[in-house]
Parts: sequence; structure tokens; C-alpha cells
Amino acid sequence: MQKFDVIVIGAGQAGIPLSKKFAQAGKKVALIEKRMIGGTCINDGCSPTKTMVASARVAYLVKNGAKWGANPKNFELDYSTVLERKNAIVKSFRNGAIKGLEKEKNITVFMGEGYFEAAHHIKIDTKEETIDIEGELIFINTGCSPTIPNIEGIKTTSYLTSTTIMELEEVPTHLIIIGGGYIALEFGQMMSRFGAKVTILEKSDTLLPHEDDDVCVAITDIFKSENIEIHTSAEVIAVSGKNEKTVSTTIKGKKRDFTGSHILVAAGRSPQTKNLKLSFAGINTNDRGFIEVDEHLKTTQKNIYALGDVKGGPAFTHIAYNDYVILADNLLKNGSKTTKGRLVPYCMFTDPQLGRIGITEGEAKKQKLNYKVAKLEMKYVARALETGETKGYMKAIVDAGTKLILGASIIGEQGGEIMSVLQMAMMGNITYEQIRSNIFAHPLFSESLNNLFMSLDE
Repeated sequence: MQKFDVIVIGAGQAGIPLSKKFAQAGKKVALIEKRMIGGTCINDGCSPTKTMVASARVAYLVKNGAKWGANPKNFELDYSTVLERKNAIVKSFRNGAIKGLEKEKNITVFMGEGYFEAAHHIKIDTKEETIDIEGELIFINTGCSPTIPNIEGIKTTSYLTSTTIMELEEVPTHLIIIGGGYIALEFGQMMSRFGAKVTILEKSDTLLPHEDDDVCVAITDIFKSENIEIHTSAEVIAVSGKNEKTVSTTIKGKKRDFTGSHILVAAGRSPQTKNLKLSFAGINTNDRGFIEVDEHLKTTQKNIYALGDVKGGPAFTHIAYNDYVILADNLLKNGSKTTKGRLVPYCMFTDPQLGRIGITEGEAKKQKLNYKVAKLEMKYVARALETGETKGYMKAIVDAGTKLILGASIIGEQGGEIMSVLQMAMMGNITYEQIRSNIFAHPLFSESLNNLFMSLDE
């Protein structure tokens, strides 16, 4: 039995910095990773997808260059270069993470699958052997993987996930996407811009069912303007086929089949807890398999914590990283940070982007708040007109009494960056009146935050 002060299961965007921080504090650390150092974000999440999204945007701009007076001639997509660029960036990020761990003398990295034998006893199945280790402090950062719904024929029909679609060596002829959430939309627009015909099937009444209706309408209109086929209220009942795939649905009570070259299943993500044998450690999960934690990220077992997607809640890399910040501060500096009330920004990297922070208008209504809505379409934003990026709008929810910002939805070029400006305002309790009278550099997208809040009563 090897003994450690700290055991971290999962070398993702929380597990790596946490391991390093404890190692630098003089603790003997074991870091367990069953697949690849860097976790989902570096290997098949944020880094590769956003790299490919960037290539798709350039392809779109080139094909539509006449709008800016740059007439394209003989446009041709070199998809092999797209993949090479993506793979090079992923390799660079992963190698950077590996080198960072190698510099820490107090970290032992185990490449294998870790699971509980008892509360503080972990077994690791490597390619060569099974290793037993013990640790006083244990952190679980195993993340999530694509959910595969129980659809008739799914086990005998080949399909793609958000991971495997990036391994294709050619662009699909016709991609049928099951799901209409953030992942589905990023891949849908990307592949459409690479030249695929794309059909999106969403079971809810709208795309992005967790967003305000006007967000759903705007994104739907943008996608339809790019000839992406969208069907909502579409219940997938079966899939079939080998070379040619068929997706059978019912849409508002009527049966309809869709035929394409590839199927992408983008129906959410599930926690990677099944093989951890959490019951052996007395760690509770909810009915979906997510680890139950309190506001300090403690599980139901003493000195065992969970970080990132595996604990449920907002499934974003930056939330996992903030989980690390909370635990490092609390356990190494006697801090008192919690997850309670923290702001959760996020961005969907479609083009234009959707940047979100705080509450939606729907949530404000549900909470019966005294609020106002400021809204400005991008076609009235000077910078948007100058750059030819006029799709979308800026929208902010403000408290009518305190005049503080409660939330924002930005659909537009640099939507995430504009959202971040409003996030900083929320953190600093800056009122919309202060933003309205602030001096921004001209001409920036953020400058039109002046105009956004001019839409409210003086």
C-alpha cells in the first residue's frame, strides 16, 4: 500500500492545478488519470472545438467575402489542414500540462482507472497492474461524458458524439443532430460552414430551452439564414442504417423520417461516477449519478471533495477551475469561500456568440422581481455596422430600485467579451446609470453599452 497526503482522481482543469498547489505546499500527491492529461477541456472539449469553430468562421467569411468587397474565387476547404491545426493545438496544450506536472517533485501521476475500495483506499487499474494507495484528502474530478439516450436501434447503428465527430477525416455529407443545446448548435453551425448539410432535431419546443424565448428565436433565425434545417418538438423514436442513416421521429404527433450520412448524438452529458464504486466510500449521488456536495464542495464522506462537472450544476471549465480556487483557499489558507451565490458566466461559441451572465428575464418574472429590461439590436451598434456583424442584440435585466444589473444576454460578435464587461459591473455593484454615462473607447462593441442603457427611462 502506497500512502499519500492527497489523492486527486482526474487530471482535468481542476485536478491539475489542485495537485500542483498541494504539492507546492509540501504534500505528497497522487494524481490519477485514466485517459489523457488535461481532461475533456484540452483533449476533446473547449480547445479542439473552439479551434475548429475558428476555422469554420474563416471559411464562412471567405465564402461570403463579397459582402466586404473581397470577392472570393475558387474557394476550397482543406479539411486536413483544419484537423492538423486542431490536433497541433491540442497536443501543445496537453504537453504543456504534462510538463507542468513533471516539474512538481511531490506529484506521482498514475495512468489508469481509479476507484474506491474503502473511504480512503483507492485501487488503480493500469495496463500492467493494479495498484493500491491510501490518502488523507481525496478529490474527485472525473467530469462527464456524452449521454447516449435509449433510442431503438442506437446499439446497432453507428453514431458520432462530441468527441468522435472531431476524429472524422472528412466533412459529413448530411449530418443529422439529435439535440438542440449548446454542443449541438456549435457543431451544427461548424459543420454547415465546412460544407455539410445539417438537420437539427430538438425534442423541446425551442432550441436552447433554458434560455429566454427571444434568445431562442434569434439563434434559430441566424441558423435558418445559413440554411441549417431545424425541427423542434421532434421526438426521436428510432435510428437505423449502415452507410446511410435514418432517424425516425414524431413531430407534433406526425411521423417523419430523416436520412443522412452521419448522426451526431448531442443529448447532454452524464457524470463519470459509475466505475468509481462510490458506495464503498460512503459517498452519496443523486438520481442522475452526480456526486452530492455542500457549498464547500464536501461530499458525504469526511475529507473527500468533488470538483467540476461530476458534482452537477453548471458544466463549464471555468466553474471547475473556480472549484479548485475555493478548495485551495479553504484547505491551504483556512479560507471560507463557498459556491453560494457565485456568478456563473458562460458563452456559446456559435457565430455570433451568445454570452450569458446572471438571471434571465424568465427567471426575473418567476421570482417576481421589480425589474426593467434594456435591449439594443446589433444593427444599431456602430461597431457592428462598421464590421458588417449586425446579427443579434444586447439585453440586460436590471433592478428597477437599486439600478444594479441582474443579468445579461448578448448575442453578437464578441458577445462573450461584452458580457464579461457587464459581469465586472455586477461584481463591483456598478449601476446601469454609471455605465450609461461612462466613457468607453470609440468605436468598440462595449461602447454601445451606453446606448443600451439609454433605452431605459431617465
